[in-house]
Amino acid sequence: MATRPPVGLPRLSRRSRILLIVGAVVLVGLIAGSRLLGTYVNWLWFGEVGFRSVYSTMLLTRLGLFLTVGLLVGGLVALNLAIAYRARPVFVPVSGPDDPVARYRAVVTRRLRLFGVGLPVLIGLIAGTSAQNDWQHLQLFLNATQFGIQDAEFQHDIGFYAFQLPFYTWLLSWLFIATAVSFMGAVVSHYLFGGIRLAGRGGQLSGPARAHLAIVAGVFVLLKAVAYFFDRYQLLFSDRNENFTGATYTDLNAVLPAKLILLFIAVFCAVAFFAGAVMRNLQLPAIATVLLVLSSILVGAAWPAVLEQFSVRPNANEKEAESIRRNIDATKNAFGLTDDKVETKPYEGKQNVSLDELKSDQATLGNIRLLDPAVISKTFTQFQQLRPFYAFPDKLDVDRYKVDDQLQDYIVAVRELRTAGIPEGQRNWINEHLIYTHGNGMVFAEASKVNSSGEGGDSGYPVFEVAEVNQEGKVTPGPFGVQQPRTYFGELGSPADYAIVGGRGQGSPGEYDTDRSQYTYDGKGGVRIGGLFNKLVFAAYYGERNILFNSAIGDESRIIFNRNPRDRVSDVAPWLTVDGDPYPAVVDGRITWIIDGYTTLDNYPYARKTSLGDATNDSLPGVAQQPDRQISYIRNSVKATVDAYDGTVTLYAMDEQDPVLKAWMGVFPGTVKPNSDISPSLREHLRYPEDLFKVQRDTLARYHVSDPGDFYSGVSFWSVPSDPTVDNATTVEQQQQSNQQPRDQQPPFYVLAGDPTGDANKVSFQLTSALVRQNREFMASYVSVRSDPDNYGKISVLTLNNEAKGPQQIQTQFLTSATVSSELNVLTLQKTKVVYGNLLTLPVGGGLLYVEPVYIERASQNTQFPQLSKVLVSFGDKVGYASTLSQALDQVLSGAAQQVPDENGDQSDQTTSPSTPPSTTTTTPPAGDGQRGTELEQAVQDIQRALERIRTAQSSGNFAELGNAHQALADATERFERARGSQQTSSSVQPSPTPTG
Repeated sequence: MATRPPVGLPRLSRRSRILLIVGAVVLVGLIAGSRLLGTYVNWLWFGEVGFRSVYSTMLLTRLGLFLTVGLLVGGLVALNLAIAYRARPVFVPVSGPDDPVARYRAVVTRRLRLFGVGLPVLIGLIAGTSAQNDWQHLQLFLNATQFGIQDAEFQHDIGFYAFQLPFYTWLLSWLFIATAVSFMGAVVSHYLFGGIRLAGRGGQLSGPARAHLAIVAGVFVLLKAVAYFFDRYQLLFSDRNENFTGATYTDLNAVLPAKLILLFIAVFCAVAFFAGAVMRNLQLPAIATVLLVLSSILVGAAWPAVLEQFSVRPNANEKEAESIRRNIDATKNAFGLTDDKVETKPYEGKQNVSLDELKSDQATLGNIRLLDPAVISKTFTQFQQLRPFYAFPDKLDVDRYKVDDQLQDYIVAVRELRTAGIPEGQRNWINEHLIYTHGNGMVFAEASKVNSSGEGGDSGYPVFEVAEVNQEGKVTPGPFGVQQPRTYFGELGSPADYAIVGGRGQGSPGEYDTDRSQYTYDGKGGVRIGGLFNKLVFAAYYGERNILFNSAIGDESRIIFNRNPRDRVSDVAPWLTVDGDPYPAVVDGRITWIIDGYTTLDNYPYARKTSLGDATNDSLPGVAQQPDRQISYIRNSVKATVDAYDGTVTLYAMDEQDPVLKAWMGVFPGTVKPNSDISPSLREHLRYPEDLFKVQRDTLARYHVSDPGDFYSGVSFWSVPSDPTVDNATTVEQQQQSNQQPRDQQPPFYVLAGDPTGDANKVSFQLTSALVRQNREFMASYVSVRSDPDNYGKISVLTLNNEAKGPQQIQTQFLTSATVSSELNVLTLQKTKVVYGNLLTLPVGGGLLYVEPVYIERASQNTQFPQLSKVLVSFGDKVGYASTLSQALDQVLSGAAQQVPDENGDQSDQTTSPSTPPSTTTTTPPAGDGQRGTELEQAVQDIQRALERIRTAQSSGNFAELGNAHQALADATERFERARGSQQTSSSVQPSPTPTG
């Protein structure tokens, strides 16, 4: 019977082939052109900031990896395809008229070069593109340093696990990929060309095909043997036990020996495959493969499971003790919590203190912060915005400055440009990119001061001090000597935001400075854009033809882009994890952004693995979130600065002993300046970074426990409290409902306070946090870290063993206070929004003092901004609630007001006459004061009764009673306001018994 010859795939017409080629060229051109355009723009930008060596090193490393891995994978695939083709049988029987293999064989044979070269090239391009993203593994391997610390099991330096082991495993993974893809390519090729036939019982395999595939399979198994060797080291990162990280008893006594056994079996199996290739017999490789699989199941999985189930788990606290001890030691080293950096002391947590004990904590009492930087951004905007195209971040910053040789904390913010605020009718390309180009000034508000009370609705606001360009175009240096208040770089800058400045042509409008003045940028920031070629480049990059044709762009013009300080540091130091909260400071007369940079590892032996995103996430608004990745090592190795005027980026080594920093300095020499180059004026404004402290407090919550038995039981663990103020609950019921929902962690707070473990009279700038007992809301410890130059980074932990209330319980105590709850209910009924400020925890006199500012916003007004209304204070079982901090303190600590400076900005009403001793004012109350106090208390009781009547009437559906109850509430509220106003008027004409500040 005649058979039909094999039919190939239909041939494309010449026109179709041309169109496909043209389309492919255009597609590749667009992709490559976009990449080249972005590369050139980055090249210009890195040159502008002086870090072009960083970019060139990254480019060359990426290119080297792309070529090396691409050639490796693509070359091995091409080699195996060529071997399979050359080893094809001379005569290939045709199975039948409809044999599908014959059709594909004919197509491949006609286009042999296309498939034999094009397919490996495509695979090599894919592999190279994927591999070039891992350039950091290669550079760290080439510039590895020693830690000087050895792991507890294999006695290797930690540097082996940090720099070398990741590269070895990365390289091994690509060899596995290359071998596997080559094997699959060889199988397909042998099948197409007849070396493998599936016809008949069990099919047929030609001798050359058998030898070829056996060799490739033997190489794969040999690589598996190498993998077993390195798997032994990976056991030190084991997460078999959920209570700790590192090699467990089962890992060390079952899995580790199993890896060695499997290593030798894999070598034997590889030899069997190589022997099978020579002997042309696959029985021996098959037997060896079965042995390897069975050994993997029995020795590698079953035996460890049996040991874990019947030996370890019944005695886990004893069996895992050594592993837990290793985990504790490694974690403390990895997260900077060793005994030389952390000082732990027991703290009594008294309920009552004497006046002498209070005097010893004057440094803390005299610097209690009333302004919450996470709340008052809208207040800054209301009073200091000036123009709608200026703005402040959602979260402001806390820093400290010396005033009359006394350290004082300030809420600080840069008045930044926000082009989205340009009025709609004026929003066009010229205004957004040529006219409105920069912010104007920096605003300071003393953190413990507001404007004077007793002035109606104008009280309770920050006392602002400003450095800016005034309406005449002249610089107002402000309280700290700002020489250049114009800011071209800030937190509100977006990736798509750019400004074209300087070098304006004749008659072209200048940049907006004030309503009466214009300005032309004369700094060194930005990339020159005057030439035609650069105009073309940036016109294409931003898709904006106006860049090419606008006459205001002169030869000396510059384009400023990548304006966010955090992004600039991330780009020039891609090896750093950048803190989420840059902050501004006045350094040597210039507004300077300060950004903290961290070096991290995810493979420190035995160290705990922490989710960076979860550990740093809290209730603070306006802070960049860290990526949700696992880390097991972190150091604040770099302090970076960005000049707000010209964008200059400077990196300083903060921890010069950090081995990871040393390795990266080897990769990018000369990019990080030594610590000695930090000027004294800059060092005065360095803060201990928030994200690092969040990770450390989360780690301390477990790893303050040093005994393996206690650690395994977990009974002594602490936890970070949830933020009790985030929902602004005004009743206990609302707080209880909000507690049932997942809540963000309470953030740490910057405060000026006495040294908790040193000289209590010495004012220290600290970052602090409360920690509570696990699954309980009682206080467990108070953690603080100092930022002063002489003791920077010293962590203090005060541990409490009594049942001291934690933040959630204190907030409940506030809300259950009769006076507090009544007034909050009144404010709510008046459609006034109550906003709680940060709940500060402060160790004072051997006890814990809690201070929380209470702000109000008028909900009925179009423009809402917080106003400090009251101050809540708690000490022991007492609650203070008053218009000023000193009054609230006196309600819970007799005599505490004498230790607190005047928190009002206007001191005229607070000045004590020299001829009148302060004691006179404290012992002689004004006439009628007792009567006014009785009226106020009666009004509060009437409000509570009216509210109870309203609830009862609502539940019973008695509308007549409901109307009467509302009328009673209105009458009681009116009496309350009248009595309170009368009391404030009386108190405002008295000399204050507190010293003025």
